[in-house]
Amino acid sequence: MLTKTVVVLSIIVMAAIFLTACGAAPEPVTVVETVVVETEKEVRVVETVEVEKEVVKEVEVEKIVEVTAVPGEGAKPILIGFTSDASGQYANSGAMDRRGMMMAIEEFNAKGGVLGRPIEWVHMDTETTPATGTRIAERMINQDGVSFLVGAVHSGVANAISQVAQNHGVIYLNTNSSSPTESGENCHRVKFVFDGHGGNFAKATTLNAIETYGDNWLLLTNDYVWGHETSASTRALAEASGVSIVDELLVPQGTRDFSAYLLNIQQIAPDVVAAAVGGDDQKALRIQVVEAGLGQSPAWINNQQDWPDVYGQAPFGVFGTTWYYKLDLPGVDEFVQRYQEMYPDSNIKVPGNVFYNGYMATKALLTAIERAGTTNNHAVIQELEQFTWTAEERMQDHDAWIDPDTHQVQQTVYLGAENPEPTEEYDIFKILSAASPEDVMDKSADCVLESFEDTPVYEP
Repeated sequence: MLTKTVVVLSIIVMAAIFLTACGAAPEPVTVVETVVVETEKEVRVVETVEVEKEVVKEVEVEKIVEVTAVPGEGAKPILIGFTSDASGQYANSGAMDRRGMMMAIEEFNAKGGVLGRPIEWVHMDTETTPATGTRIAERMINQDGVSFLVGAVHSGVANAISQVAQNHGVIYLNTNSSSPTESGENCHRVKFVFDGHGGNFAKATTLNAIETYGDNWLLLTNDYVWGHETSASTRALAEASGVSIVDELLVPQGTRDFSAYLLNIQQIAPDVVAAAVGGDDQKALRIQVVEAGLGQSPAWINNQQDWPDVYGQAPFGVFGTTWYYKLDLPGVDEFVQRYQEMYPDSNIKVPGNVFYNGYMATKALLTAIERAGTTNNHAVIQELEQFTWTAEERMQDHDAWIDPDTHQVQQTVYLGAENPEPTEEYDIFKILSAASPEDVMDKSADCVLESFEDTPVYEP
């Protein structure tokens, strides 16, 4: 009979570094350790770490250890490092990403773990900042001794983490960042990309918009790698179909006042605005577009709208997504129910694409370890490179697979819009179409994976 114990370790480390002209020594470090038994609460661990010379910054860490007794209890746990945002532009998506990962881990631990080993996780906030992603990946590998790294929303952060992971041979799953470069020029042997990317979504949205709305377009682009690469994909597809791109407006990350951009759009009067704006920036944009009376004209196409960015508010324009909780497909209702049972107090009452990607990625990783019969990175990579799902296993309309040449999941891409006749409060999407992986696949990806010989062996 399986017995279940949940142990939460909370370590609070407070260090004050006082730098003086004469080089005074730092104050002693105080460590307080608390052990709590039989609780499933998340515990925050705050550590003071040095970021740059003479700069001290606090980094939040969440750690929960959930152990299910299995034959050979006491075996070394498999430790997964969650590299997702808890602050910055993509904080809300980062939280949903982690919840998806946690639900997959919960399911595997409930049936005895993987290879007789329990699964644990540790999280540190990547802050939507590539430099922080680099530092956290190094720390998780060198100090925490993680077995695998999972999680991403910001493509620049994902790229930074993956460079560290490749140097150490640590398998890294990019769950939710969508720049084409992640499975293109920034691909790595250890990295697997689970979201659709800007090129996939552009193929799904662009041709529909050309046929429906007109051929004078303006690009509205978040000024970082995902925005640039996504708009570049849209531009290439649109211009190849005879569209004229009349202008491209770059939007810095963290923009909250879009009045100047919207005034510019009114003056230019394009038929279509193709927006590659994400996270909290997109939330602010959507509200101000409606307030300015621009929601219907010009037409808006949004490369992708993540569920945490639109939840509780009607989406605008036409957009792409990988999953929706009201899909009439096998397994969807049960998946929603498991989410609601595990997270009854969540402000987001139904799961969306970000949660789904985090769950699917983590489940695939743990399944690949089981199939390989080892945590040896080369063996697990080989299992992931031949990974396939039936449509039913994916809860999508089409079968899916990991492309062994780019390590991106090839999957169904849905085209959505605002639902004018919702069946319930949260039913805000109307799914317009379901494009097959073959129809949206990026066949021009500029990916050269490192050889296995050039990828360090890592067996946690």
